[in-house]
Amino acid sequence: MITPRIEINLRKIAHNAKTLKNLYGSKGIDIFSVTKVVCGNPKIAEIILKSGIHILADSRIVNIKKLRDAGIQAQFLLLRTIHSQAKDVVNYADISLNSEISIIKELSKFAIKQNTKHKIILMVELGDLREGIMPSDIETTVSEVTELKGVELIGIGTNLACFGGIKPNASKMKHLSSIAKNIEDKFKLKLEFVSGGNSANYDWFMSTKDVGEINNLRLGESIFLGCETLERKPIPGLFTDAFTLIAEVIESKIKPSLPYGDVYQDAFGNTPKFIDRGLIKRILLGVGLQDVLVSGLTPMLDIDILGASSDHIIVDAKQTDLKVGNFVKFKLNYGALLSAMTSPYIIKKYK
Repeated sequence: MITPRIEINLRKIAHNAKTLKNLYGSKGIDIFSVTKVVCGNPKIAEIILKSGIHILADSRIVNIKKLRDAGIQAQFLLLRTIHSQAKDVVNYADISLNSEISIIKELSKFAIKQNTKHKIILMVELGDLREGIMPSDIETTVSEVTELKGVELIGIGTNLACFGGIKPNASKMKHLSSIAKNIEDKFKLKLEFVSGGNSANYDWFMSTKDVGEINNLRLGESIFLGCETLERKPIPGLFTDAFTLIAEVIESKIKPSLPYGDVYQDAFGNTPKFIDRGLIKRILLGVGLQDVLVSGLTPMLDIDILGASSDHIIVDAKQTDLKVGNFVKFKLNYGALLSAMTSPYIIKKYK
């Protein structure tokens, strides 16, 4: 079997999706499945839809187009809306998250030309400082959006624990609920979605007795890696090993642990420092930084990753008897999964 490859267990992904849908549904919260970490992979999207999730979310319009071209029957939400892509957004996405009125006006223009209605969820800034309208400006923005033709305001949302690492706690969710209620009362409309966040909302959900107006979450990492994203703790009942990276040993020799000669910069402009372990069984694996975020890998053997170059991972095999042609398996965190799924050099194998 060709390496490097990532083995994808579709049954485990389906189990996670179903379990999370039922869990959050127990308090009236529906979920969107975020497919960006798997690059809008049609096989994975299909298994998620069969698990009962009906809206797929992605940050790249090219991924949504790929899913539509593959015949995936779903509603599609675009997580990141770019002004210059407005025509394609209207063409391929049913819904988009937005925080800039100038972009919404562009969506309106193309929706009118195409004689369609594009649905809008306005994002509200609650402290993480990625995207979002400041709460003091939300009523003005809602007023402007509701006057535009070709677009329909169907919800508000917020994003936390992505850029600033800000926890989506009870106070934040209460604030979002209050904003939603005020909008509905003032503008005499019903918001279909009040989207409270992402996989980081697990602790809040499990501890709260009252979810308020929150009726939606956008989940990626918890579906694919089975964990919450504040401390990366596994969620009970979920699989954390739906994805496995497999690399091949391409050199196995006894060598010094400490490079010798005059030390300057490595290939990436860093000045490396090493610990002298004496002579070690030094292994080269045929995968590197051009393929995957190596710092996000955890070996499934008792070995140590010493470092990596573009095309190699260098390992201390310790007491493990690794020979040329043997395979080494790794668990992946979110960053490693994102890079591995994006890399054209890593074969994707479905189980």
